Order: sequence, then structure tokens, then C-alpha cells
Amino acid sequence: MNTHRTQKQEEEEARHEWDLSLSTVVSSSSSSASDVVGAIEFDPTDNILATAGISRKIRFYGLTSLLRTTAGVCGGAGGGVNFVDQTNACEYYICTPAKLSSLRWRPGSCGRVIGSGDYDGVVTEYDLEKRTPVFERDEHGGRRVWSVDYTRHGGAAAVGASGSDDGTMQVWDPRCPPEESVGVVRPAGLCRSAVCCVEFDPTGGHAVAVGCADRRGYVYDMRKLVDPALTLQGHTKTVSYVRFLDGGTVVTAGTDGCLKLWSVEDGRVIRTYEGHVNNRNFVGLSVWRNGALFGCGSENNRVFVYDRRWRKPVWVDGFEPVGLTSASDKRFVSSVCWRQSGVDQCTLVAGGSDGVLQVYVGKRKP
Repeated sequence: MNTHRTQKQEEEEARHEWDLSLSTVVSSSSSSASDVVGAIEFDPTDNILATAGISRKIRFYGLTSLLRTTAGVCGGAGGGVNFVDQTNACEYYICTPAKLSSLRWRPGSCGRVIGSGDYDGVVTEYDLEKRTPVFERDEHGGRRVWSVDYTRHGGAAAVGASGSDDGTMQVWDPRCPPEESVGVVRPAGLCRSAVCCVEFDPTGGHAVAVGCADRRGYVYDMRKLVDPALTLQGHTKTVSYVRFLDGGTVVTAGTDGCLKLWSVEDGRVIRTYEGHVNNRNFVGLSVWRNGALFGCGSENNRVFVYDRRWRKPVWVDGFEPVGLTSASDKRFVSSVCWRQSGVDQCTLVAGGSDGVLQVYVGKRKP
């Protein structure tokens, strides 16, 4: 009975602990689906925001300028929300040869180098001071790269990994020639199911988590990549995202419309989260580790936030485009990213399939 009361108390705290609101809307230069935001990433300082997608551009924004913008403040029902134009808000951009699906800042580069994965199966690193590519790998046979990540330990010696439609996770060292590889992992074996997401343990451990189209997640030990240390079975459709909450737990998202929290100790499902709509598209998944909050998009064009303690969303916000919408409107929230700084205050950025960005700020209630 005491355990039951404690669980109920935790659920109530989860539902009412945070106050989140929309701060800024960055309009898109496109009015169609030609500007889908596929990736959003904060730099190591948490002050610079990078976005990428099918526009063949990596755009960079200063978070401070976005949050301090006063021009275009909307009154009435949207009072207090800043509406800014993408052209004015974007500090600079880098043109890329292909559509992008993934971004990640390279550790040990002092925020100077960002890595990307593209639709042509190429992993490219860009020097942001020179605004030119400085590293390129093409071992996925032209098949789309869905995800790129780096180990957090080792500084400049960090290794990278990429997951692709070719059914492999390629592990590589950016300091070595492209023809050299640290390892190749085929989670689904001969089935060659697409590897949709890869993420290294951000706490510095040796684990790397993988999400696959075979409806499973996997956790590998970097010191022994031959077989997975854990297989996470429970989703009924593609595992599109996998994120470490901490060194002991992993969150996965599937196109079965749910998130799952897993124990890395034994592969046990701790909790399943439902409320958002996800049957087909990549809608993003991001974890704010300091607050144990999960953010994801949805195919009903909304942003959802879950607290690890409760299976239902603790906050939902409509992601309506400016202007009228119709019943045939298929816009959806395609990417989300938490700023990792802060304990009692948080920032969540979401991108839409029409290229619109929305910046949310939140604080813990007294």
C-alpha cells in the first residue's frame, strides 16, 4: 500500500512539476515540405543551435538572440511569443551536397567541427571557421545514413559511428584515413534491417546503443563489438531512436507510437510511454538528463514531453503553422532537442516538416 501511494505521489509530481511555454517561432523560408528539419543539435557550450534536413543546408542560430528577440511580438492569444524570420534569425549556413538526416558536434574540437550523415550514405565533418568539409567517409554503399554520433570520452581521440539503411553501424576514427575502420556491426545479421539510430553512452562508459528497423534495440560494449551485450525486445515496429538517460537506462522510440525506458543492467522494460502519434515518420526524440524529461514530436503536429516517472505526457503543445490549415495538411513535428544545461530551468527546440522552428522554455514550479 505504501508503495502504491508513493507511485501515485510520483505521478502527481511528474504531472505538475514543470511550467513550459512557447517563447519563439522561427518561420521557414519554404511553405512546402521541402524544408523538413531532420536534425537539431546544441553545441558543447549549449549556446549555438544547428539544424539540418532536406534543404541541403546546415543553419546556425545563437540561442541568446532567439530568446531575446523582441521584434514581431504577437499580442492577443499568442501574447509573449516572438515571431522571427528564418533569414534574419540564422547567423550563417553551410551548403551541403546532399539532404541531411543527422548532426553531431565532434568532441575535442572546441565546437569548431560538426559531423553530418546524409541521404547519399556519406559522413562528412565540416570546419565551422572555414565553413568547408574537412573529413569524409563513404562506406555505406550509397545507402542513406540515418544517424551519426561520437564517444564523449577521449577528447580529440573520440571515435565516431554511423548507422545506415545498409544494415550496418560503421565505427571509425576521424583521425585515420577513410579506408581504415575501427569496426563494422550488423545488428540484424543477414536480414540487413536498417540501423536507424546510434548513440554512445554520454557518461563516458563503453556502451553504444543501436535502434533498428527489425523492431529491436541493441546495446554493445565497444570493447567487444562481435555480439550485443543486450537485445531490447518490446516494440512492434521500427525502433527509430535510442537515447541514454544515464549510464543505467536507455529510452527508445518506435513507429508503434510509444517510448520505452529500459534497464541497461538486464534489458528489462521499466516503463512504456504513450500519447503521441507515430506510425510512419521520424518525429525526433531527445532526453534532458538533468530533469529526466523526454521530448518527442508527433504526426498530429504537436510536441510531447514525458517525465520518466509517469507513462502519460506531462505537457503537450500544438505546432501550428502560421496561416490556415486544411484536413489534408500532413505536417508533423520532425525533430526535437533539449538544451542540457540547467537544473530548474530548461529549453526545448522543435522543428517541423515545413521547416518551422519553435523554442520552448520551462522552469520548475515552486
